[in-house]
Amino acid sequence: MIIKDSVILVTGANRGLGLAIAAAALRAGARKIYAGARDPSALKLEGVEPLKLDVTSAEDIQAAALACPDVTLLINNAGIDLGCGVTSPDATATLRAEFEVNVLAPLELSRAFAPILARNGGGALVNILSVLSWLNAPPHGTYSVTKAAAWSMTNGLRNELGAQGTQVVGVHVGYMDTDMTAGIDVAKASPAAVAETILTAIEAGADEVLADETSRYVKASLSAERGVYLGEPRSQL
Repeated sequence: MIIKDSVILVTGANRGLGLAIAAAALRAGARKIYAGARDPSALKLEGVEPLKLDVTSAEDIQAAALACPDVTLLINNAGIDLGCGVTSPDATATLRAEFEVNVLAPLELSRAFAPILARNGGGALVNILSVLSWLNAPPHGTYSVTKAAAWSMTNGLRNELGAQGTQVVGVHVGYMDTDMTAGIDVAKASPAAVAETILTAIEAGADEVLADETSRYVKASLSAERGVYLGEPRSQL
């Protein structure tokens, strides 16, 4: 699909990658951008239409579907990482909280907007995943579990929505320079650069986006004799 003259809904659009995607779409000539956020007053980007959208609220999702019947591109960007390992005492509660935002929310939004996309010619649906869809790395253990589930869910959406002409795109990226990674001293991708990469890939008809060098390296290493997801070998006594 072409971004120019498209109608886009971006979740979590008040900061980070969501804000960068909305800004890039404006530059690309999108006709309308619905910018979703729990608090619409936090949306400071001129040219977008603020939309109250708590992605964990069934009522907000239903209201968004009614308010945005012209959407041709849905970008499920909102997500949380609470920094919890899978053996932590808080792992179960944390996983439930992250799963609701990172898996169930994009699933429910996709289900709500799939008929709208179909009526508007098929369009596209984008899920922001992570390089941690393929790895489980402390201290992001429970987050990694949710991103692996979201990757599988994205593949399921692609299989089921292809018949209505909807392009389903999974975006994998490593660390980005956002609030979520503040204080982590590693190389980080620019949200603006990742946003441009995503929009370019959508227009090229891609099903998957490897948005930085880290995601490209990890994807290529999955089929190594010792897949990168297996981590370091156990020490031999």
